[in-house]
Amino acid sequence: MTIVAAFPLMTRYLAVLGFATTLLTAAPAVADARDDARRQVQFGIEVAGRGLWREAIYRWERAIEIDPSYAEAFNNLGVAYEHEGDLEKARQAYEKAVKLAPSDASIRQNYELFKEVNDRAPTPARQ
Repeated sequence: MTIVAAFPLMTRYLAVLGFATTLLTAAPAVADARDDARRQVQFGIEVAGRGLWREAIYRWERAIEIDPSYAEAFNNLGVAYEHEGDLEKARQAYEKAVKLAPSDASIRQNYELFKEVNDRAPTPARQ
């Protein structure tokens, strides 16, 4: 007979304890990840303000690698891709931002303005 078979309650207790420990140690890591993503977004905003759009794109892409649920980072990527003329990537970034934060008015406004300007503009495929 193994220890697990002899002490089934102890096994469940240890499993629950291990799960709880994992949750408790993972929570700070998630908070740290969001903080790191926020720092990347903020730095991206600063460099975009100086006209360094490629660096801003790098920072915002890094932010969504760190936190794929960060709607503001996707929104900022949409703005940057649009500025750089990569309209398909801009559309994808805006759509992801809206999906992640459907009630965020500024994100919705950016996407609506993007569509208003770019959905009526002739593209090579539409000419």
